[in-house]
Amino acid sequence: MAALRCQNISCARAIWRARCASARHKKKGTQGMATSNKLPAWTVWSPLAAWAAFGLGLLLTGQSWMIAVMAAALAGAVFSAVHHAEVVAHKVGEPFGTLVLAIAVTVIEVALIVSVMLSSGPEKAGLARDTVFAAVMIICNGIVGVCLFVGGLHHREQAFQAPGANAAMAILVALLGLTMVLPNFTSSTPGPMLSPSQLAFAGAMSLVLYGSFVFVQTVRHRDYFLVEGSSDENEHAPPPPVRVAVVSGVLLVVCLVAVVALAKLLSPSVEAAVLGAGLPPAVVGVVIAALVLLPEGLAALRAARSDRIQTSLNLALGSALASIGLTIPTVAAVFIMLSRPLELGLGPKEMVLLFLTMIVASLTLGMGRTTILQGVVHMVIFAAYLFLTIVP
Repeated sequence: MAALRCQNISCARAIWRARCASARHKKKGTQGMATSNKLPAWTVWSPLAAWAAFGLGLLLTGQSWMIAVMAAALAGAVFSAVHHAEVVAHKVGEPFGTLVLAIAVTVIEVALIVSVMLSSGPEKAGLARDTVFAAVMIICNGIVGVCLFVGGLHHREQAFQAPGANAAMAILVALLGLTMVLPNFTSSTPGPMLSPSQLAFAGAMSLVLYGSFVFVQTVRHRDYFLVEGSSDENEHAPPPPVRVAVVSGVLLVVCLVAVVALAKLLSPSVEAAVLGAGLPPAVVGVVIAALVLLPEGLAALRAARSDRIQTSLNLALGSALASIGLTIPTVAAVFIMLSRPLELGLGPKEMVLLFLTMIVASLTLGMGRTTILQGVVHMVIFAAYLFLTIVP
């Protein structure tokens, strides 16, 4: 009887534990569903605040406090635009989802570049080059370096798919060579510029390379960019409902137009602030690239800290490829139509830093495993880039 009583008690406890686990699972699922059916409040208010700041900026031009308000509103609109682009991308799926996010980020970057260049005249013909180069250095050394260091600090060693990283690096090297190194050695036009036909060819080839990478990453060889059994494959949130995706699509357009408007209004103030501080003009490109890449950089850092270095590298390298493969053709098309000069060739110092970055990145990402050592190397190169940009 005692044994039977103990057995009954054990069964009762097992049933109770099962019911508690089921209740926790249902509660968690309900909370997750509620989260996926609702947009964060800040993503709705940010575009409205950006438009309000734009309206006030038109009325209060030149006020220093208004410039700070518009800058904060611009940053909020950028973060909100990236969030809405991710919602829409998750709903439509691949390969279109990747294109939605990349195009959204490219619109923001192009809007900032073109606004500053058109408001400054021919002396800013190299801003697109400076911004894209800054984006590459920030991503390949700053973001990747911090992610590898933080990931190695918390998890000692992290594994990723070397074939995917090598494929991304091959496309990145080709894009950089064709658009930012080759213009220094052509003879049709003097200086670091391309003729209109050469510029059109470079833009078209950039689109071909980026489109090929998107096809390989999202369709043909998806397994190159996933680690089997990791959270990259197992943690799939349910797609948002159609209503949420439609609202995000509308707010995405509102955000992008607000970014373009605020960028045009703020561009003279940004340039004046940089020059007033006695900094080189290339710092403007660093500011633009840092603002555009901040949301993706934070997402990559969170992934690395959570031992998802594959996701971190996918975000970082994908952003670098989109920054060149979509920004350069778009800016080139705009300036060909406007018959304006566009400098793309890098200077000797920048080419040395670029070659050093590509060589180190190829060695770092060629093994499929990283530690804090690789992170330190990339961060040192990034520090050298920042220092030499301010003290050329």
